[in-house]
Amino acid sequence: MELNRMEKIDRQHPKEQDPKIRRTNFEAVESNFTPEQASLEASRCLNCKNPRCVQGCPVNIKIPEFIQAIKENNLEKAGDVIRETSLLPSVCGRVCPQERQCEGNCVLGIKGKPVAIGALERYVGDNTDAKNDIKPECGKKVAIVGSGCAGITAAADLRKLGYDVTVFEALHKLGGVLRYGIPPFRLPRTVLDRELNSLKNIGVKFYKNVIVGKSITINQLKKDGYDAIFLCSGAGLPKMLGVPGENLNGVYSANEFLTRVNLMHANDPETPTPLRVGQKAAIIGGGNVAMDAARTAVRVGYEDVYIIYRRTEAELPARLEEIRHAKEEGVIFKFLHSPVEILGEDGYAKTLRLEIMELGEPDESGRRKPVPTGKTEDMEFDTVIVALGTGPNPIIQKSAENEGLDLETNPKGYIIVNPETGETSIKGVYAGGDVAPVGESNAINAMGAGKRAAKAIDSYLKTLN
Repeated sequence: MELNRMEKIDRQHPKEQDPKIRRTNFEAVESNFTPEQASLEASRCLNCKNPRCVQGCPVNIKIPEFIQAIKENNLEKAGDVIRETSLLPSVCGRVCPQERQCEGNCVLGIKGKPVAIGALERYVGDNTDAKNDIKPECGKKVAIVGSGCAGITAAADLRKLGYDVTVFEALHKLGGVLRYGIPPFRLPRTVLDRELNSLKNIGVKFYKNVIVGKSITINQLKKDGYDAIFLCSGAGLPKMLGVPGENLNGVYSANEFLTRVNLMHANDPETPTPLRVGQKAAIIGGGNVAMDAARTAVRVGYEDVYIIYRRTEAELPARLEEIRHAKEEGVIFKFLHSPVEILGEDGYAKTLRLEIMELGEPDESGRRKPVPTGKTEDMEFDTVIVALGTGPNPIIQKSAENEGLDLETNPKGYIIVNPETGETSIKGVYAGGDVAPVGESNAINAMGAGKRAAKAIDSYLKTLN
């Protein structure tokens, strides 16, 4: 009876910019819930005795508890409940794949639409402030390498435990992939800056333009008095196609393309390193990064933007919301095609040769494997953006090797860690996030890695007393 009653209340949806307007700007696509929407959406929650939504959250946010606080019109309490385990509700409410995690496990989703947990989390995060409860200084120092989700989560937890925490960022702006990888129409920079400023306010120190492994090494950090080190430098090494013509002008990795626009504002013709915007762009891949690149290409001025994917729409790994937004903004999807060559003219990409695929038996991922048919099709594109994932940048690993440190890595170059603690093969050195992945690569899993590492570092440093 209770389930049927709740299903009669329609799931609330934040207001969105009209696609024809939003494709011309980088403003947030979605607005926040109004208080009335938040209250109505919260009322849909069944407050299950065995909340499967919590089990689906990588950091186990007490979801029914924070939603109950919204029902009681007590946003401060809702914010406190979320921040017991998640320090970035405004970020995660926007970029986490809720449909595969909390919302994907919601009981209401069995026969209807799940509670909009992500939108409620974002609403609470945007309208409440973190508490600055910090233990007295304990005299121990921790260095954190990288200011993405894993790094800033660990920094906050360790600072609140009384540690002297310093974050080293390789780029000239803070935020890691949240800054350079995720476009502002998905994660407004005011939101990201607000979360980072909250860390500065509790005493976390930040140094930019410092490449650990080049500017400073692990051994030098130890000599500088850091009692523990957390490596969370991300995975910034792009994976390319490996086909002829890949070195032509107009061929980018999605990592480069997004970084140039998001971080360097290369879409502005007055910038020192402007982007050469063409007419037609092909984005190779079907994940969230591919959607980000395609939607960014639309906004910087490409007339036609295609997603080229070797499987069918049913196998697309991107979030359903991102796929919907891309379609609404005019992105064209071309399925069952895979690039085999990029043909050029005068040093620039001009034509993309595609092999037509068909689906065979499922592979190790459970998705049906694309099988070449031997048939090809040529399409004219002056820009090709490869969004096939990234690997770990080897700078830190090579630096550690040169220093005589045995930092254990797997054959792909990722740092091997204890998945429960983030411990590496070097005593006092921990790693997490995309450089040492445990599970799916996303913001909330990186936060989980940061929290696990902070807890383990705290335990380790207590043994040094």
